[in-house]
Amino acid sequence: MNRVSEERASIASDHIDRLTRWADDFPVDGVRFADLTPVFADPDGLKAVVAALAEAGSGADLVAGIDARGFLLGAGVALELGTGILAVRKAGKLPPPVVAQSYELEYGSAELEIPADVDISGRKVLIVDDVLATGGTIAATAELLRACGAEIVGAAVALEIAVLAGRGKCEGYPLVCLRQV
Repeated sequence: MNRVSEERASIASDHIDRLTRWADDFPVDGVRFADLTPVFADPDGLKAVVAALAEAGSGADLVAGIDARGFLLGAGVALELGTGILAVRKAGKLPPPVVAQSYELEYGSAELEIPADVDISGRKVLIVDDVLATGGTIAATAELLRACGAEIVGAAVALEIAVLAGRGKCEGYPLVCLRQV
């Protein structure tokens, strides 16, 4: 996995700074939610973020986009890399059979699923999401994909909320964050 060039990261970071919408006490009291949907709605912002995340994924032959904003970014990254995309879904969104992984969020617990009949054994996977907070979602995705035989070549996110120390849960693979707050 390559690092993102300073110029490309800077351009993406500027869009993230300018367009991210912050919502206090959402989805529960005490959580400050970073909403990147305005970045995605801006053609220059989306293009800059996708290009930077794709640069981070050099060598991947599959992108895993995490439900739901990771789908948006992951699809763009997969197109840039010339790979396919695997949608990592929240529990109950896929018909059986599925392979699942439970994990803890900053405000509860959740479960992620992928189709059991999609063969990812031996695939080199880049995990893509919008925000790294506590790290639980990315760590659970990596664990789920590894259990199915995939090699995690890295994880890439647009925004990292550093105070929540999620980076510490993302071990054993490179992690690229375009903007840290």
